[in-house]
Amino acid sequence: MPVCPLDFRYGREMMKAIFDENNRLQLMLDVEAALARAHAKVGNIPQADADVITSKASIEIVKRSRVIQIEAEINHDIMSVVKAMAEQCGESGSYIHLGATSNDIIDTTTALQFKAAVEILRDDLTLLAHTLADLAEEHKDTIMVGRTHGQFAIPLTFGMKVATYALETHRHLQRLNELAPRICVGKMSGAVGTGAALGEHALNIQKLVMNNLGLQYEPASLQVIGRDRYSEFVALMAIIASSLEKFAVEVRNLQRSEIGEVSEAFDLSKQVGSSTMANKKNPITSENICGLARIVRGFLVPTLENMPLWHERDLTNSSAERFIIPHVCVLTDDLLAKTNNVFTNLSVNKENMMRNLESTRGHVMAEPVMMALTKQGMGRQEAHELVRQVSLSAEAGGKTLKEAIMENPGLSKMFPPEELDRVLDPKNYVGRASEIVDEVVATIRAG
Repeated sequence: MPVCPLDFRYGREMMKAIFDENNRLQLMLDVEAALARAHAKVGNIPQADADVITSKASIEIVKRSRVIQIEAEINHDIMSVVKAMAEQCGESGSYIHLGATSNDIIDTTTALQFKAAVEILRDDLTLLAHTLADLAEEHKDTIMVGRTHGQFAIPLTFGMKVATYALETHRHLQRLNELAPRICVGKMSGAVGTGAALGEHALNIQKLVMNNLGLQYEPASLQVIGRDRYSEFVALMAIIASSLEKFAVEVRNLQRSEIGEVSEAFDLSKQVGSSTMANKKNPITSENICGLARIVRGFLVPTLENMPLWHERDLTNSSAERFIIPHVCVLTDDLLAKTNNVFTNLSVNKENMMRNLESTRGHVMAEPVMMALTKQGMGRQEAHELVRQVSLSAEAGGKTLKEAIMENPGLSKMFPPEELDRVLDPKNYVGRASEIVDEVVATIRAG
């Protein structure tokens, strides 16, 4: 009976398939076969036996049902794989797992899963970065009011806002590419990392196995791969999840009824927003992103706690990692796909953006007025204080900033009507936003 929501609600099949138990068994068989081939290469075992082992390294031959049956008897997961595999290899089975320890197989299998997961995550991040860059370019001149501390600030463009998200996503792609060689790392060095049971060719065997599997190798390990590697990976997934929550929070806020500047796609013909309020169109995907991002972050602490194992290792990390690694990979992939869907189909309401900007009655243009005064020779601090007093008085009196300036003798004589209109026009105070978007878009498209 399914219990974990990953089984029936969250996650995409291509990422789940990497962590499927059948795939995990196949990868372990692949590692055992690579070890046999390496032994044959250095002359430790006959090539014919390595060939037999390789030919039987398939879940079509070594059945998972048999592995489960053996494990129920001997209570050891890796030895159950070894025994089930040996049953299919005849006399050649005596060479399976030669000189290895369980975590040589487990950690190398995990490295192969990381390798496959990274490829999907790389594609996810690339797609999202391009989606955001396209949206930023489309709206690089779409003016909206900025907000700091939850209050109106000065104007910016929606395209520039989204460009910052695109660049943040691009940085995550760079981080993933930098990280990949440090986590796609296996080991084949025996019980405490010395390679003693592998014999005089131990170091070469490890290199041969990892080269064969397309992995880096751990130059110096004890019984397990250094868990700092795993912690770095999960930390990056937590950072990515936090960025996606940040993007989704902005969508949720801008979709609020009283703001209404953007909204998630909503299928008017079928979709139900509320079980009782038939009018509702809720940002459910963005809310889902926020909730799942918290779960991803929550896996970071136990991953860090898996680093300080006793001596050469203990088993306290094993059970935790069975939860952590699949969940973090599946959920992060899910989050990236959902975020891409939100922004691909995002509805941008330019009219409401302008409505909200105009609702400020010009008060958000206090800064450009101050800067115009400095260009006329007034000191910056004096200009700031004068505009502060005028704007606060105007707001209290229900006046527009323009009305307050025109009524102030000192200010009105400094601004002819046409010049004041120019200074107070939001279109003239978005700085280099368009150029900034162009630079970000070029960066993303350059790869």
